[in-house]
Amino acid sequence: MPEFNRLTLLSSDIQLEFVEREQTPRELMRLSIHLHLAGLSLSDTVQILERFGVDRARSTVHNWVQKAELQPEDGKSPDHVAVDETVIQLTDDRYWLFAAVDPATNEFLHVRLFPTRNTGLTGIFLDELSEKHDVDDAVFLVDSADWLKAALHRRGYEFRYERHGQRNSVERVFKEVKRRTYQFGNCFRNADPETVETWLQSLAYYWNRLI
Repeated sequence: MPEFNRLTLLSSDIQLEFVEREQTPRELMRLSIHLHLAGLSLSDTVQILERFGVDRARSTVHNWVQKAELQPEDGKSPDHVAVDETVIQLTDDRYWLFAAVDPATNEFLHVRLFPTRNTGLTGIFLDELSEKHDVDDAVFLVDSADWLKAALHRRGYEFRYERHGQRNSVERVFKEVKRRTYQFGNCFRNADPETVETWLQSLAYYWNRLI
């Protein structure tokens, strides 16, 4: 049972302040959230609960993940920050997942979902990042995106174009995001952007806990 114990330990810090009259034992709720973020479908997660004698709908587990509001931890002071964005498909609409990653640890620092990519939205993302972490002295590693370089320049951040090298960290974490979203056909059908963003932020939290 070492692997089960490890999963239980990893999920132990998931807070459940949203719980009021839920009859499911909290440890099973935490484990269900962790297993789903680890890669199990909602159906498979429900089947795990059934082994413990708990009968819950897939929508119930989905709601637990949403209400837990998991996020990457604040308060980091990275020397470098790799920033990039990638397309996430919501039914027929394209959205952009913005992510900042610490290349020294491969941890997500901040994650947001936007309907497009431009200098203004990039600036919002950077401002939120700076509220969460001490990045004033960090060197930002960027690709050739003009909107990203413009937003960084306006805020006085030091940045460096880097095609590979330390920027590979953000490519690695995006590869994991793509792997997980491909389980949905890389398309969140009939899901609103806020719900998808919460799920992606929860996935970032899980990634940081795992590495």
